[in-house]
Amino acid sequence: MHVVILAEFATASGGAEKVALESARGLAEAGVQVTYIQAIAGKADPFLNHAGITRIELALPDIWSLGPVRGAVAGLWHRTAARRLAAALVGLPAGITCLHLHQWTRTFSPAIMPVLFGHGAPVVATLHDYFLACPNGVYYRFDRGEPCGLRPMSGACLAAPCDPRSPLHKVVRVARTGLLGRALAGRPLHVVHVCDASLGRIGGMLGHLPLTHHRIDNPVRPIVGETADPARGDAIAYVGRLTREKGADLVAAAARKAGLKALFVGAGPLEDELRAMPGVEVMGWRTPEEVWAILRHRARALAAPSRWFETGPLTVYEALAAGLPVVASDRSGAAEKVRHGETGFVVPPDAEALVPAFTALRDDGRAAAMGRAARQRWAEAPLDLSAHARCLVALYGSIGAGHSAASHHTEPLPPRSAQPA
Repeated sequence: MHVVILAEFATASGGAEKVALESARGLAEAGVQVTYIQAIAGKADPFLNHAGITRIELALPDIWSLGPVRGAVAGLWHRTAARRLAAALVGLPAGITCLHLHQWTRTFSPAIMPVLFGHGAPVVATLHDYFLACPNGVYYRFDRGEPCGLRPMSGACLAAPCDPRSPLHKVVRVARTGLLGRALAGRPLHVVHVCDASLGRIGGMLGHLPLTHHRIDNPVRPIVGETADPARGDAIAYVGRLTREKGADLVAAAARKAGLKALFVGAGPLEDELRAMPGVEVMGWRTPEEVWAILRHRARALAAPSRWFETGPLTVYEALAAGLPVVASDRSGAAEKVRHGETGFVVPPDAEALVPAFTALRDDGRAAAMGRAARQRWAEAPLDLSAHARCLVALYGSIGAGHSAASHHTEPLPPRSAQPA
């Protein structure tokens, strides 16, 4: 089996890239031959250093480094990216099992879709967000600070001033979504959802495309070292970009009311606002090793109170694996992994709803028991690299068999109905 994984970066600068890297490593350790194609020039994570992984760098710039006009044009249809990808694919040996895409919004653009489908191998895309349907990618009204309820690309959607940056960015993103829809029209794309909520939500938005839907959890890289000790912690921890849609402000407000410190590992637009609040410590970005060294000794729980429909934030899974309770938003796909009242709490993304959960965790015995339960649940059904790789190998095998059978039909096949794997 030979699989091509495509991402725009080869470093774990975000959740999608991290999943791409870990998928590649897990597959290689399972004996699968992997070619990892990165679009943007830059260093590669050492995790890709494996005899079973071949890395190809297309040496493209991040489109937003080209300036606003050239960047917008490239974001709509990046011909250079398409040409370089086509040349890279031509150079690969015959018998590719499938092409698995993780990102296309920073440099690849919709222009790569005809290239991928023209190769002949089945095409798979993991949906880490909602960009396949929603222009701003997160199905969230930044102008209102609430999840969107509009049908993507409808008249109401086009008129909504929902973009986090500017109306001009909304115009560009709408155009890109339209071009993406055209590039995928009639082409049998397999999509992988990383949570049940995403499968139910975005699956209903894409009935106009011939998609086949599958469901596979994100992988979690093993956390080296001792398990967490939540009873010893003095703070509610938050890890990630400090934004309102991710609920960073809610953590600070609710922790203060619950009589606990709030510890933030990350940076973002709310950084100055958070630093000015009493009982708040902002540590900035840290390496993964530093993050978990800090959380093992400082955190009573990890909080992830996203206001938007987040799909599968990896920090939640990592916290549970490390034996740390989690307080998650009921809008987040990660809440599916939290047992309410046992391994943490699932609550609405509201400060008043978070306060009772944080207050309950002030009890040393309860915090310790939840941490043990989280670790035990993880041990019973780990979302580690080997488990993820087994799911992918099974998926690729079934897709390959179906693709081979379909290629022998003399008449075009109708679009397949969307069924979870």
